[in-house]
Amino acid sequence: MDLGVRWKLHGDGKVPAPGAVVRPDERLSWPRTAGLGAQHVVAMFGASFVAPVLMGLDPNLAIMMSGVATVIFLLATRGRVPSYLGCSLSFVGVAAVIRAQGGTSATVTGAVLVVGVALFLVGLAVQRFGARIIHAAMPPVVTGAVVMLIGFNLAPVTASTYWPQDQWTALFVMLFTGLAVVCLRGFWSRIAIFLGLVFGYVLSWALDRIFGKIHSVDGSGKPTDHWRLDFSAVGQADWIGLPSFHGPSFEWSAILVALPVVIALIAENAGHVKAVGEMTGDNLDDKLGTAISADGIGSVLSTAVGGPPNTTYSENIGVMAATRVYSTAAYWAAAGFALLFGLCPKFGAVVAAIPGGVLGGITVILYGMIGLLGAQIWINAKVDMRNPLNLVPAAAGIIIGVGNVSMEFTDTFSLSGIALGTLVVITGYHALRAFAPAHLKTQQPLLDEGTSSYDAKTGSGGAGGDGGGDGGAQRARS
Repeated sequence: MDLGVRWKLHGDGKVPAPGAVVRPDERLSWPRTAGLGAQHVVAMFGASFVAPVLMGLDPNLAIMMSGVATVIFLLATRGRVPSYLGCSLSFVGVAAVIRAQGGTSATVTGAVLVVGVALFLVGLAVQRFGARIIHAAMPPVVTGAVVMLIGFNLAPVTASTYWPQDQWTALFVMLFTGLAVVCLRGFWSRIAIFLGLVFGYVLSWALDRIFGKIHSVDGSGKPTDHWRLDFSAVGQADWIGLPSFHGPSFEWSAILVALPVVIALIAENAGHVKAVGEMTGDNLDDKLGTAISADGIGSVLSTAVGGPPNTTYSENIGVMAATRVYSTAAYWAAAGFALLFGLCPKFGAVVAAIPGGVLGGITVILYGMIGLLGAQIWINAKVDMRNPLNLVPAAAGIIIGVGNVSMEFTDTFSLSGIALGTLVVITGYHALRAFAPAHLKTQQPLLDEGTSSYDAKTGSGGAGGDGGGDGGAQRARS
């Protein structure tokens, strides 16, 4: 059985020829391949380490399980889809909502484990029936609205939890990170979040030396005098050791909050497969279902032992685009480095010590970017918001999600925010479509451009709600 773990040496193994690419089944020399693997790990440092900290989970376990998930993904796709699977930021808002309802880390990981199972089942369905079933259930107008409300639902977390801990550090980190994203080029722009973290660390240390302790709310929300950067736990941490494992706990209220995120994960995986296919020149549509299922399995294994869920990373797409090296051997090397990092508790303690003000500055950009990916999905798919069939469910669901609107059904069961907003978008769109006149309805092409009958009737050029695009979030993330 071909598991995609045999690679041909590309050229002399040193530098690709001008204009040439190193294909997934090729590799450079092993030292260069190891270096590229380390580069991929660094590229996902920022988001993949910020996410578990924001979710209240062990960063050591997060990085270790990201390596395990990457290995599973590479084996499942037979080495045809180069990818690194890191902690998904899409679940940060879910974790915040669950914890606000009194949930523990076990409750968070239990809810996300169910999402992993759902993602796995969706992948099997795509393998059996094709990706058209995704487009039929979740056209771009629905996917974009759900991604948007997930991102913007996080705004109160930044405003009430992180920013108040050190507003000036947050402001300067936000400015620095924004400049890094916009002004840097190539690989450096891809690790802008990581550079923002480093800048925030240095700035917090300098402010502690110059001004002493700060009087502000701490991570628990209680006003107190505290150091911006507290490395006390780092000194106590061992250099070598296992991360902190724990089992999941399942509660219906938490599961219902988490399930809508499966939509974002489907879009992210579809986007990654599409983007890699375009860059390598391979038609990878037959691997879409496998990729989705593999991500689901990786997330299930990670959350079963107390880690966060995983997803494909656009940062690594950027590294491949910049280096023109698509070798899956580099990703095996990256997975190996991730496993080693996971066995270093001192490294995890450094990550866990990220000051609240630094997180405030980064999450202002990060959360906003997640929300605006939803708008990018609409743009790529040419969703026409003049069409009331698109406008009404998206508008209602986004306001419910962003405003955290709540519906109480019984004394013990209610829906709010992300869960309720997603339900309104999906059911609202399909219910309205069932009753809508023919001229408001559109064609449903699969991951490619489509022409809306609504546009044809009104004389506009864009596609409507079901008008294809290329999978929405794939372009946004790549």
